[in-house]
Amino acid sequence: MANLKEIRNRIASVSSTMQITSAMKMVSAAKLKKAQDAITAMRPYADKLTELLQGLSASLDSDSGSVYADNREVNRVLVVAITSNRGLAGAFNSNILKQCTILINEKYAGKQVDFVAVGKKANDFLVKKSNVIANHSSVYDDLTFDNVSAIAEDLMEQFTLGNYDRIDIVYNKFKNAATQIIMTEQFLPIVPVEGAENLSSDYVFEPSKIEIIEHLIPKSLKTQLYKGIRDSFASEHGARMTAMHKATDNATDLRDQLKLSYNQARQAAITNEILEIVGGAEALNN
Repeated sequence: MANLKEIRNRIASVSSTMQITSAMKMVSAAKLKKAQDAITAMRPYADKLTELLQGLSASLDSDSGSVYADNREVNRVLVVAITSNRGLAGAFNSNILKQCTILINEKYAGKQVDFVAVGKKANDFLVKKSNVIANHSSVYDDLTFDNVSAIAEDLMEQFTLGNYDRIDIVYNKFKNAATQIIMTEQFLPIVPVEGAENLSSDYVFEPSKIEIIEHLIPKSLKTQLYKGIRDSFASEHGARMTAMHKATDNATDLRDQLKLSYNQARQAAITNEILEIVGGAEALNN
């Protein structure tokens, strides 16, 4: 009977876990809808703004370009690693951390690579092996454009002061609830699009192309970072919903197997008791 008690305890434990994972799945599904709507509505605006800005930058002379388009020899790199504050989201966070490790060991091998962590998971991992100059995990407490703009302004200042020659953003791009794409985007310097020199020929600029670019660049960079964090935020809920769905299915299968084992053990115990009773009765008769 001790074996039966152990199986009952395991069934109760698995059932409790299944209730938790099922609840987490429902919470993530509710949050995903809102986050997905936000990034879906934002992408066309952000993409068009970036396209226009890159086209304008390509049409400018090198002497009249913005400080944000200053291409220098890359010796010092700053990487913005965007993860979540919580786990239980499958490989969502680990994929970003693996990509950061690849950047350190392969793409920027031999160069100074520092990090800005957006998300507690990135900070906890990177602070042990790299130099993390800032941790913005609290941005998820109130994810607004103004709060992200403050982070973008600090990044732009780091570049214009010459502290870093290149700034990259690493994040999960939201495709659907089950699929996230690891993205490594160049944040600074701005990269003009090849063949985009004639993009501005369809527009009339007032007051001037250079003045418009000087106002557009900061806004475009803030929008790019905000889009990356929004993408990551939607991806997080999609990854967690998928992970919790799989966990719930696995818990259900395990519970069913334990119930089957329990019934088999119970039947065996009853059979043994019957055999003992029959054996005792026959002994008395003899």
